[in-house]
Amino acid sequence: MSAILENKKAVVSEIREKFESSESAVIVEYRGLNVSQMTELRRKLSAENIEFKVYKNTMMRRAVEGTDFEGLNDSLLGPNAVAFSDDAVAPSRVLAEFAKKNKKLILKAGIVNGNVVDEAEIKELSTLPNHDGMIAMLLGMFQAPIRDFAYVVSQVAEKRADAGEVVEVAAEEAVEVVEEVVETAEEVTEEVVEEVTEEVTEAEEA
Repeated sequence: MSAILENKKAVVSEIREKFESSESAVIVEYRGLNVSQMTELRRKLSAENIEFKVYKNTMMRRAVEGTDFEGLNDSLLGPNAVAFSDDAVAPSRVLAEFAKKNKKLILKAGIVNGNVVDEAEIKELSTLPNHDGMIAMLLGMFQAPIRDFAYVVSQVAEKRADAGEVVEVAAEEAVEVVEEVVETAEEVTEEVVEEVTEEVTEAEEA
């Protein structure tokens, strides 16, 4: 009997730890999905390093009891599963996309950056790119003028070469400058993403 109790305590502790440590956790009801559909869903989630776990509602209620996540209790009815991720957006995006084609999957509620969110907020989050996507978008904005600069440098180098001037050293220096600017742009992009994420979190808390 004590072994069963200890096992339950361990599960409750595991759930609480996952809720607290994950950037996002989304609860869905999977009633009506067949084995093939569940397998496909797990595959899509796994492809983005999202953990998908099925827990008893009683265990989840105990896990959120006395925490900032008690707002999840109203969603803990029916057969539920939870998607955990270190990405604030990925679970919402993957699950929302799957739900569009598989109507029996129901988005219920979740936790994003420590805040409880409802179905509507999950759907809003699903339209955003993930962390890597945001970096790629911003980096693309930075790199466009850098590519233009590199092209101009190369054209000038070619013209000077045609005129018989020695331009190897200048060209190498230009390449180094471009590489330094790209590296700086990547660092700035990471900082911008972090700042945007913090601002979104503060806005949600307000």
